[in-house]
Amino acid sequence: MSWLWAIIVGLVLGLLAKAIIPGKQQIPLWLTVVFGILGSIVGNSVAAGIGVDETKGIDWIRHLLQLIGAIVIVGVGDMLWASMKGKRRRTT
Repeated sequence: MSWLWAIIVGLVLGLLAKAIIPGKQQIPLWLTVVFGILGSIVGNSVAAGIGVDETKGIDWIRHLLQLIGAIVIVGVGDMLWASMKGKRRRTT
């Protein structure tokens, strides 16, 4: 069941990241979910590194770090996706 939870969290974080980043992102929904999951993993790692991964109640700082991770990964991933799609169109 944890894989289903990871997909749901990835979808939510990816969509939030796409909503926060200005402009239109060209990545498909499946890649948004993957980038959201990766952002969650990065955020959890940073939270563990600074010692705020386990707190009483809601882990607001950890969730914020997960969102920041998703924003960065979605932003960079969208740029890479757009450049790959642009190169692919030029070669055909």
